[in-house]
Amino acid sequence: MAQSTLDSMPGASTGTVVVTEPLNFWGGQRVKPREEKNAEPVFEPATGRVLCQMVPCGADEVDEAIQSAYAAYQKWSKMAGMERARVMLEAARIIRERREKLAKLEVINNGKSITEAVVDIDIAWQCIEYYAGLAGTLAGQHIQLPGGAFAYTRREPLGVCVGIGAWNYPFQIAAWKSAPALACGNAMVFKPSPMTPVTAVILAEIYKEAGVPDGLFCVVQGGAETGSLLCHHPKVAKVSFTGSVPTGKKVMEMSAKGVKQVTLELGGKSPLIIFKDCDLENAVKGALMANFLTQGQVCCNGTRVYVQREIMPQFLEEVVKRTKAIPLGDPLLESTRMGALISKPQLDKVLGFVSQAKKEGARVLCGGEPFVPSDPKLKGGYFMSPCVLDNCRDDMTCVKEEIFGPVMSVMPFDTEEEVIQRANNTTFGLASGVFTRDISRAHRVAENLEAGTCFINNYNISPVEVPFGGYKMSGFGRENGQVTIEYFSQLKTVVVEMGDVDSLF
Repeated sequence: MAQSTLDSMPGASTGTVVVTEPLNFWGGQRVKPREEKNAEPVFEPATGRVLCQMVPCGADEVDEAIQSAYAAYQKWSKMAGMERARVMLEAARIIRERREKLAKLEVINNGKSITEAVVDIDIAWQCIEYYAGLAGTLAGQHIQLPGGAFAYTRREPLGVCVGIGAWNYPFQIAAWKSAPALACGNAMVFKPSPMTPVTAVILAEIYKEAGVPDGLFCVVQGGAETGSLLCHHPKVAKVSFTGSVPTGKKVMEMSAKGVKQVTLELGGKSPLIIFKDCDLENAVKGALMANFLTQGQVCCNGTRVYVQREIMPQFLEEVVKRTKAIPLGDPLLESTRMGALISKPQLDKVLGFVSQAKKEGARVLCGGEPFVPSDPKLKGGYFMSPCVLDNCRDDMTCVKEEIFGPVMSVMPFDTEEEVIQRANNTTFGLASGVFTRDISRAHRVAENLEAGTCFINNYNISPVEVPFGGYKMSGFGRENGQVTIEYFSQLKTVVVEMGDVDSLF
């Protein structure tokens, strides 16, 4: 099996890797693009160097992948849940065994620190392991009806599901989408982001090695056009999408034409509320975790930080001190805590938000500038210093719009009632957080925040056992937790008459 890129990882360092193997996968193997036209360069964020070429799949290739997935689904869906579970547990074991190599390749393609990437890979195998555990528990109900008749329900798979991933967690999202889909007996065709095409295909190889039928997890590369082909394909039963609100709306619109089920995990502009009775040390750590993981490129980040006025000076002093101390640089070094943003346009966009904030009256307390590491090979990388903004108002662009970069906006508040109203005054509703020692207040605030997740006295922890998803324009449907089984399966009712038909005719 072709794993040469992965096998070269132990000796690899930033700026040395070139990926030449095909990045598509169906029918149980990597598949070369039909034509090399429309190839797009894929960059290594830490150096700005070209890592590989991504060739988008056309209509014939998408169709081939979906047909391959459909054939595999017909075998896989007939297997018992326990049989599927054994294969999935083996896939989880292989990922665990190769976690360092996988994490390294993820860093090279995505730019985040190796410390974070290892956690992402661990969450991926844990997710597959978790759904393997649920595969054997899928069951229906028995309902007794009058006169000895009865009914029962069957929880059945949907068929071929499409997963469309984002560039901030390439491998992890592929696992989050495929694990519940496979546990329920579906097949999946996965399209990674065109900026991070390198690791999803390795997940496909791992599933194959673990023993899934050829074609059960396929990978097609491409951008919007390939995504459109997937959403419109008549053999696709469901689309699960992670990405921006505008693209999510398009995915929903396209899927609606075929009345396909949709899960949307979209953007956020989440509030983090810090009350004066909090443990300030933990609140500061929570705010850093809420803003600076993966260079701030996280959809559920708590980027609107509301701090009760009495503790605002102490909070700002401490948060600025720690933000300035974040080690930036080569993401493959264990000592690095912040790597490079995904691309030059993304870096420019984030820096643009900072200059717009200044124009609107915000004060930059630290960071918000391009950063050039001392290592010469990183000179072309997409780095910026993490930024804390003070003097922000709720009507500023930096407070209303999702920046998707390492920018924290801090605002004072006075009362609980006021801050809840301000926190909810957004079209988004992905996550939220509250720091307080008052247990009643913590639960009261959690109840009143309009968001799919509320963290109390922590932020940005996502165990695979708990559901994750949005309210409002942050999307619908859930990933992770038991409930996601319902989003990747359908219920059939079977009614059994044991006596004669009571006919009106």
